[in-house]
Amino acid sequence: MNELLNVYFMQTGMGWAVIGGISAVMFGGIGSARGIRTSCIQGAGVLSEKPELFGKLLVLMALPGTQGFYGLIIAIMISLRIGLMGNQVAVQPVIGLALLFVGLCTGMVLWLSAVNQGQTAAASINLTAKKPEESGRAIIMPALVETYAVVALLAAILFTLWITNPDATFADPALKMSQAAG
Repeated sequence: MNELLNVYFMQTGMGWAVIGGISAVMFGGIGSARGIRTSCIQGAGVLSEKPELFGKLLVLMALPGTQGFYGLIIAIMISLRIGLMGNQVAVQPVIGLALLFVGLCTGMVLWLSAVNQGQTAAASINLTAKKPEESGRAIIMPALVETYAVVALLAAILFTLWITNPDATFADPALKMSQAAG
């Protein structure tokens, strides 16, 4: 066990990075499942009385599921960037820790976004039930919530690329402080 911890968390950052990737999948998936549950409960109630609205409600019921896929994209991205998929892991522990935080923070945004999107989709389902001609407008409301999941996805992609860039150079903080003082 000691050897495992040493190899995956101290000698390399693979363990940290993998936890980050799996956190994005886990939180995105949990949020999507809850969001879809909320929208589908509402959809089922409407469809029990108006089954002809199924086509208009399907997208609203499924929309909160995208965050789970975004989490998967982040996990794949992290795995590719650390060499996990090519069986040539090359990641320093500090880089692995940074990727842990990228995955964890992104996953939390995805979770909350999906839950809130499910609630918004449920409200949009109610709107569509009462005014089927408003279904086009109704989809805009949960799509607005989706915006923040997309922002989190893009930020995670950018940070993953920046953090794992092998050509990145970092300024010496002590040098910057001495330049500022002089």
